[in-house]
Amino acid sequence: MKQEGMEPFDFIFIDADKPNNPNYLQWALHFSHPGTVIIGDNVIREGEVINKNSKDPRVVGVRQFYDLLAEEPRISATAIQTVGSKGYDGFVLGIVNS
Repeated sequence: MKQEGMEPFDFIFIDADKPNNPNYLQWALHFSHPGTVIIGDNVIREGEVINKNSKDPRVVGVRQFYDLLAEEPRISATAIQTVGSKGYDGFVLGIVNS
């Protein structure tokens, strides 16, 4: 996409294999501009993201996604927990600010 000269997106939804969420976020930033909204889905994982002993690759990927968000000065983000028929999970809402 980068080689094809793809224009930046206004909205990016990340909901794929969780171990690669940090990579998806890095690519999302390549294709964003100030004001782009980035959503990362399924980032609470029934609370497992705070289990420091979890070796689940999905949990580790989500934690790395959070770490990258925290270190990235171009984006402001917050996690929002959801509860429903599928249990509890949540999403990250991020806004690219520069």
